[in-house]
Amino acid sequence: MDTPIIRTRELCKQYVMGDTVVRALDGVSIDIASGELVAVMGPSGSGKSTFMNVLGCLDRPTSGHYELAGEPVENLTADQLAAIRNRRIGFVFQQFNLLPRTSALENVELPLMYTDMARAERHAHARRRLEQVGLGERLDHHPRQLSGGQQQRVAIARALVNDPLLILADEPTGALDSRTSLEVMALLQRLNRDGITVVLVTHEQDVAAFAGRIIHFRDGRVLSDRAHAPSDAQARLDRAEPAGAAT
Repeated sequence: MDTPIIRTRELCKQYVMGDTVVRALDGVSIDIASGELVAVMGPSGSGKSTFMNVLGCLDRPTSGHYELAGEPVENLTADQLAAIRNRRIGFVFQQFNLLPRTSALENVELPLMYTDMARAERHAHARRRLEQVGLGERLDHHPRQLSGGQQQRVAIARALVNDPLLILADEPTGALDSRTSLEVMALLQRLNRDGITVVLVTHEQDVAAFAGRIIHFRDGRVLSDRAHAPSDAQARLDRAEPAGAAT
């Protein structure tokens, strides 16, 4: 069997708040195979966001074991974790996190600034990723000149620019209307069919329905983990009325 891209064993994360110890994660053991599209759900305080932060090497577990693509990461230095984030993981956030005074192309290029790639090559690579998400004509537009859906596409292009093994998406449709949410999920499904592993956190069942696997958290533990026949976001778009404006 191939090594899972994500493998956790008895993962725990504790926070001390005064005299109280809060177990944000409490013995989480999960394998996620390369090429899966997984939705992580749960109520506020269930541990899903903490789990995502640990997977993204943004936070360290208190105890337990975490391997990313076969490499143990829980004991790496801060610099080593930063290198893994930049090289292997693409992040997509609810609020897009774009720099407002820079163009779409420059926003997508940003992760490449930490590599030794030449400027012309950075431009070309970022351009290809923007074209891949349907924004090849918007390279010079600033975020304020783009719709919410277009801004999220820029964010997805930025997540892809370093050719990551894994995309982590935290409420990627939370700031979007229903049609634009469908468009973003259709894009994520297309990228997943191209072989990119996608793990997304969502509180919306309608969004989780597009994943092939749904993991529910509660009180820092995995409440359920089940395979799911995913809805096809593009098919739903095709059946819907045409949008009144570009998104």
